[in-house]
Amino acid sequence: MDWQRYTLLGGILAVLLALIFQWNAFQEQHTPELDRETVVQTGGDTVSQIPAETPASTGDSDVPQLRSQVPASDEGSSTESKLISVTTDVFDLLINPRGGDIVKVALRKQQEKLDTPDQPLILLNQTRNHTYIAQSGLIGKNGTDSAAGRPVFKVAKTEYAMVEGDDTLIVDLTLQQEGANITKRFTFKRGDYLIQVAYLVDNTSDKPWSAAMFGQIKRDASEPATDTGFGMSPFLGAAIRTNEKNYFKQDFEEIAESPTRETIEGGWVAMVQHYFISAWIPPQDERNTFELKELSNGLFRMGFTAPQVQIPAATQGELSASFYAGPKDVYRLEEISPGLDLTVDYGWLWWIAKPLFGVLHFIQEHIVSNWGWAIILLTVFIKTLLLPLSAAGTKSMARMRKFAPQMKKLQEQYKDNRQKLAEETMKLYRREKINPMGGCLPILLQMPVFIALYWMLTETVELRHAPWIFWIHDLSAKDPYFILPVLMGLSMWFMQKLNPAPTDPTQARIMQLMPVMMTVFFLWFPAGLVLYWIANNLITIAQTWYINKQVDAGKY
Repeated sequence: MDWQRYTLLGGILAVLLALIFQWNAFQEQHTPELDRETVVQTGGDTVSQIPAETPASTGDSDVPQLRSQVPASDEGSSTESKLISVTTDVFDLLINPRGGDIVKVALRKQQEKLDTPDQPLILLNQTRNHTYIAQSGLIGKNGTDSAAGRPVFKVAKTEYAMVEGDDTLIVDLTLQQEGANITKRFTFKRGDYLIQVAYLVDNTSDKPWSAAMFGQIKRDASEPATDTGFGMSPFLGAAIRTNEKNYFKQDFEEIAESPTRETIEGGWVAMVQHYFISAWIPPQDERNTFELKELSNGLFRMGFTAPQVQIPAATQGELSASFYAGPKDVYRLEEISPGLDLTVDYGWLWWIAKPLFGVLHFIQEHIVSNWGWAIILLTVFIKTLLLPLSAAGTKSMARMRKFAPQMKKLQEQYKDNRQKLAEETMKLYRREKINPMGGCLPILLQMPVFIALYWMLTETVELRHAPWIFWIHDLSAKDPYFILPVLMGLSMWFMQKLNPAPTDPTQARIMQLMPVMMTVFFLWFPAGLVLYWIANNLITIAQTWYINKQVDAGKY
């Protein structure tokens, strides 16, 4: 019985360590050459894609190069008025006419803090102390962007807003180039965080026009301001899809040490942080080149270059890509591009965590419309699913508890003869049909599910600022009054009382301290996780009490 207790204690500690390690593990250039030639149809015209010229560049002088060209969007400078303001139902956004870069994105449906409902979360921004912007442009023979500088687009007005009742907002930036008229078009859809960015080229010359589109995210390595709780260090860095992996991520330190360059069919490149991402998604039917690289000015470049496009004389053509900036909505990301949903990082047990989220989402959508109650019902669902395993373990513990006086008597009788004690104990096990492993293996087998659920809840953006009842206004944050952690500790203490006490005094004292240790450990955990643990404990208590009664009545 002692070794069984030690095994259970070790299992609990293993779960805690695994959770800590998993949580901390979560933390854990541009102008590529174009090397193929194909033919596609654009706007009804034949457009040939040809190898791009590789611009000569040294260091960070290749396109695009911003540094001081983008004004600080919140410093009140004289250039602020030149920025183009775009308002939709989900965005407050600023576009710089120089280059047509997105220099600020505020998410109107996501609050910066729970107590500041009028302050939307700012995802992208360019200030004196912080750089996080989305750039795009054209390079190559007739490209508008080069090491010499960026184009300055004209615009009909500097303020655009989505009108109530309209599902689409189009913002056009125009540029007259020798032999071509170019429109850089941003298309916004109601309720959608995906922005379509297209270059509409009217080749008015008598010669072919050729260029390649690039898109990139430039960002410094500063961490976003967030209260993620004790021990949490969410991943911050870049991610792409490669030929070998559907999801390949590098934090800034890894990018600095080992830049990445990959050419694949389709693909995407994303800047990932807790709950939110921004991502460029080039055409999925083309071979695009992706690059993750540190620049000499302390910024990091995460971008793509599409194949170069040739537009015949006196025809029109289009080069386009999509840019996503918003929450990690796993179902929307699945629709946008294969593998982009993997930026919702459930860890190595994703194959368990993802189905669990599907069940949680279904419960919230179709049954209770409250994420707190959905967590409780999900716990009931999991306990029901694992009932055969948990019941077997509980029955074994109940029988151990029933025959604990006989075991204690044997320990006193053969305290000086450990070999004889082991023999008599095994005889008792066989006679009373007690399986000493019965209480250990079921619990150990359930641990992957517990860890996967834990990881899933920490990555679910829907829990951010989601209320439950009374004082719990944000399931992703700690309980402000620590009521839930205390209730969790009490439920764990009561659960211990229903199981046989260890015969070893030292082990008994350790087990008595476990509820206190777990309570302290859970004080800073997100309320949603603590709620799950309480629900799990309460169901286990009810199950243990019932099975104990059945065992005592001789029914097992």
